[in-house]
Formats: sequence, C-alpha cells, structure tokens
Amino acid sequence: MVGALLPFAVFLAGVGTLALRGAPDERGFWPVLLLALMTGIALAHDRDRWAEAMLDAMSGRVVMVMICAWLFAGVLGTVLGKAGLVTALASGAAQLGVTGGGYVGAAFAAAMLVSTATGTSFGTILLCGPILYPAAAGAGVNPAALMGAILAGATFGDSMSPVSDTTIASSGTQQVDIGGTVRSRLRYAVPAGLAALAVSVALGGGVPLGVPPVGSPLNDVGGPPATSSLTALWLLLSPALAIGMLLARRHLVESLLAGVASALGLALALGLLAPGDVISLAPGSYSAGGVIVDGMQRAVGVSVFTILLMGLVGTVQATDLLPRLVRLVERRAVTSRAAEWWMVGAVSGAVLLTTHSVVSILAIGDVARQTGERLGVSGYRRANLLDLTVCTWPFLLPYFLPTILAAGASRDAGSMPVLSPWEVGMYNTYAWALVAVVVLAVATGWGRAAVSTAASPSLAGEAP
Repeated sequence: MVGALLPFAVFLAGVGTLALRGAPDERGFWPVLLLALMTGIALAHDRDRWAEAMLDAMSGRVVMVMICAWLFAGVLGTVLGKAGLVTALASGAAQLGVTGGGYVGAAFAAAMLVSTATGTSFGTILLCGPILYPAAAGAGVNPAALMGAILAGATFGDSMSPVSDTTIASSGTQQVDIGGTVRSRLRYAVPAGLAALAVSVALGGGVPLGVPPVGSPLNDVGGPPATSSLTALWLLLSPALAIGMLLARRHLVESLLAGVASALGLALALGLLAPGDVISLAPGSYSAGGVIVDGMQRAVGVSVFTILLMGLVGTVQATDLLPRLVRLVERRAVTSRAAEWWMVGAVSGAVLLTTHSVVSILAIGDVARQTGERLGVSGYRRANLLDLTVCTWPFLLPYFLPTILAAGASRDAGSMPVLSPWEVGMYNTYAWALVAVVVLAVATGWGRAAVSTAASPSLAGEAP
C-alpha cells in the first residue's frame, strides 16, 4: 500500500510546491508527473504489468472524450473571446452605469454565462479576469470580492454546463445521459447560484481605487463604449445551440462541432472576425495560426496533464487498493445516506490528493456506481454529488490551478491591486454555497428520490 501511494506523495509534494511558487499552467506540472511515474515504475514488482496498466488507463474512452471536449470547447471559447463577447458583456454593464456591488454581481453573471456556454472554468478565468477586473478601477468595488465573483461565475459553469469536463465525466462514470444529469442538477445549482450572487453583491462595495486604463469599458477618457461592440452578444446563440442540442440528448461531438461552426459563421458574417483570423499561414516559417489553432493549443496543457495523471491513477487501480476500498465501503455503507457520505468524502480526498477534478471522478467513479446501485442511489444523484463536490475545493484552496489563475489575472491591472490565490478563493461565494448544498442534500436527503436512474450511453447523448 505504501509503495502504491508513494508516487502520489511525490506528485502532491511537487504540485504543492510549484503551485505556491506560481506555476503558470498545467504544463508546469508535467515534470512532476514524469517524476511520479518514474518513482512508480522503480517501485513496481512487475514493471511490464505496471506499464500496461498505465497505458490502459491513459487510453480509456472517457479520457479520450475529455480530450475531444477540451479541443472543441477550446476552439469555441477562443472564437467567442477573439470576436469580443466578453468585452461586449463588460461594455453592456458600463453603459448601464453599474458600479460597486452591482458591478461585482454583473461580473459574476458575465462569467457565469461564458463558463456555461464554453464549459471551461479555466478559459472563463483567462477571458473574463483580464477584462472585467481592471475595468472596475474607479467603480467602487471590493477587489477581492470582484475577482472572487469572476471565479464563482467560472465555477458555476464548470458545475452546470453540459459541455463541462466534470459533467461529462460524472455522467459517464455513472452511466446516465448528460441532458438528464444537467436537468436534475438545477435543483442544487440554481439555489447555490442565487445565494452566491446575493452575497457577492453584498460584499462587492468598496472605495474607488483610481481611473481605469484608456480603452477600458468604464473609462470616460477613452469615450463611451461603441454601440457596435454589443453586436458580439449575438455570439451567445452559438453556445446556446450547443447546450440545447446536448439537453436534447444529441451526441457531444455533434453538439460541440455545431457550436464551433455557428460561432465561426456568426463572427465572420457580423464582421467580428476576418477570414485571416480563422487560419493564417506563414510559409517561410512553416507554421499556422488563427483562432482554431489557438483554441486547440489551449487544450494541450490540460490534455497532457490529464493523460499523465490518469496513467498514474491507473497503476494504483491495478493494485488491490480499490478492492480493499470496495470491501470497506460494503461494510460501512449500509444505507443510502451512508453511501452518499462516502462518495462525497472519497471524491474530496481524491481531488485533494490529485488536484484534478476529472481524474478524481474517474478514479472513484466505478466504486461509487457499484455502491450506489447496491443501495438504490440513482445515477443522476450519484453524478450530481460527485460533480458538485469536485467543484468546491479546487476553487477555494490556494494550491489549485483555478485560484492560481484567478490571482494571476489580477497582475498588470492598472490601479487595481494584485491579489493572492488565498484571497480570491475565500471570496468564491458559489463554491462555498456548493459546500453547504452538498452537506444539506446528503444530511437531509433533499433531492435523493426526485429522479430515477436512467441507464443510457451518456457520452453519446442518446435517450434512455
């Protein structure tokens, strides 16, 4: 047992050190994972079996679905960002004269829309943070509450969007359809979102810190935002199309490709992108660029990180640790409530150990499904508990990528202060609301009997 867990100890120590020192993105964790894998194979009794277990886990179908989703969602998010959707949202708030807590609430709503549309919390932070945070200079906001609200909005989409990686992983491991999972999750996410919005507005007021930079949506010197900038709001139709298709139980790949195609078509038709922005060639250097290339490149870091980490998880799954865990759960989880407490605790421990939400769901998904089926916990309920739980700790604690990225977005923000990951995480009102919702749901049974299990090929989006 010690030998099986030691590579994870190496990984956690390395990730914790790099994260606290400001690792830029997932690529900074690649060397740590390589070191952890080398530690694992050095300790293995049967190195051939260890290598095969690693490769089997890396090549799992759900892992490939995650990578496919990241690639296509990365392109969609990049198209929306380059075409000015986030700027249009900020401009709309400025034209309405929103300041103080109202601006913080508007920032939460804007980030929520972007994250729900694209399914990526990382992309939302990188899109919204550098625009909405410096634009608030002079608007009388609490800086930490503002960045916390942006992170909270990003967290909402990660927990709720049909194209979110955690939604796909949780529904896939529990063998239920994505559309039904999202519909059943509304009873938990909507109350948490409303509470988070109210608290963010209440905490958001502050003292004006200066004049926004020239060109900011709130800068009087640069002139009022042009009405034409709001044209980009039409781009919301593209993610709405993708989400609608998923809710109608169409295939994930079909839905994402339809969203990308419609976004490109709208951006070109409205003059928000030029053909050269879509793809550009540099014959002399034998390279290509454009929003499609940029969007897929955004997915490289998290894709390689997930593949390597899932390989590390696979080597542990090949040992007898998981059977031991199943036997332990079978002895202790004798009621549906006990099974749910175990699911929440196990996936919390996994995400704190691996620092990766999707890998945590994949690691304990089978055990959660077997235990839940034995005790009558519906597939939708299991998927919701796993997903909502992994959308708490990574968005609160300072050594996870979401809080690090959000704090990094506060750099070079004019007169607005630089924030720490700890400050940003503590103001993530939606993640705190989810903690309360999960505890309340398990303790009281709220939502336990609201839906029945729908056994269907969730990743294909087919009807049960």
